[in-house]
Amino acid sequence: MAKRKRLTPANPLYLGDAPAPETKSLLRAAPIADVARDAATSHAAAEMAETLQKARAEGRMIVPLALAEIQFDHLVRDRIIVEDDEMEALVNSLRDRGQQTPIEVVELPRGGYGLISGWRRCQALIQLGRDEVLALIRRPETAAEAYQAMVEENEIRVGLSYFERARIVAKAAEEGVYRSEKEALLDLFRAASRPKRSKIGGFLPIVHHLSSVLQFPQALSERGGLALGRALEEDAGLGARLQAALRAARADTPEAEAEVIAAAMEPPQPAPRNTVPDPAPPAPAPGAAEDRRGREVAPGIWLRTAANGDITLSGPGLTPEKRAALKRWLAEK
Repeated sequence: MAKRKRLTPANPLYLGDAPAPETKSLLRAAPIADVARDAATSHAAAEMAETLQKARAEGRMIVPLALAEIQFDHLVRDRIIVEDDEMEALVNSLRDRGQQTPIEVVELPRGGYGLISGWRRCQALIQLGRDEVLALIRRPETAAEAYQAMVEENEIRVGLSYFERARIVAKAAEEGVYRSEKEALLDLFRAASRPKRSKIGGFLPIVHHLSSVLQFPQALSERGGLALGRALEEDAGLGARLQAALRAARADTPEAEAEVIAAAMEPPQPAPRNTVPDPAPPAPAPGAAEDRRGREVAPGIWLRTAANGDITLSGPGLTPEKRAALKRWLAEK
C-alpha cells in the first residue's frame, strides 16, 4: 500500500504532553439542591414581605413621616394647655436622646395623615427644626376608636385635668362621635373607676357655661371644680353672672381668677333692715265711729291706741293664722 506524504508540518502541540483536563469540583451541589435553595430564599423573602406588610397594616410598624404631611387638628385635642417647663423638658430630651416613642396617625382619604396622639412631640420636633417624625400608622375603624387612643395615651403619659377630661367628653359628643355626653363619658373613660367618671361628669357644667371665658381652667382643683359644677346646676343665673364677672376681671393669674369665681358664688346679701321706727298710727278723727273696743281696721278686728302709744288688736277676726302672719311681718321689720 502506498504511503501518503504530509504536506504540512506536524502540530507541535500534538508532540508534547497533552494538557491536563479541567477537573470539576467534586463538592458541587446537585441541581436539585440549587432549586431547593432558591425556593427557600424566595419563600423567606415572600414571608418577610408579608410580615412587614401585615405589621404596617396593623399599625405595628414604625415609619418615618414628614411633619408637613401631618394634620394636627384632625381630632379635637384633649390637652388645652401645655406648661412651658414640660415642653422645655421634652425638647431637651428629644435633642439629647432622639425620639424614643412614636406618635400615632391615621391615613386620610384625601392624602396625608391625621394626628391621633403625640401632639407635644410633634411641636417639640418643630421647635428643634426637624422635618420628620417616627410614627405608627393606625387604622381605627371608627372615630370613637381614634378618640379613645388619644385619651388613653395622654392618661398614661401626662394625665389630664378634670376640666380637660370633661371638655373632650363634651366635644366628642358635639362632633357627633357619640350620641350623648353620657355615652362619650362611659366609652372614653371606660378604664376609669365609677367615682372618677362621676367627677368628670361633675365638671361638665363648667365646660358648658364657662369654657369660653376661663383663662386658667386647668388650675381648677377637684374639690373647687365639683362645688362650682353643683352651683351652676342649682343656680340657673350663676353661669351668666360668672361670665360677666370673668370678662370684666380679665384675671391674669389662676389665683385672681379663683377669687372672681368665689366672689360670684357667694349668696347675695339681704337688704339692710329698716331701723327707723314706723310712724304711729294716726289718731281717729273727732267724731269717728269708735267704741271702747277701738277702731275696726278689718272685718272682726279692732285696733285700740293707748295714750302712751301702745297698740292693741282684738276681735274674732284675729285668727291664729293671722296672728302668726303678723308676727312674721313684725320680725322681718
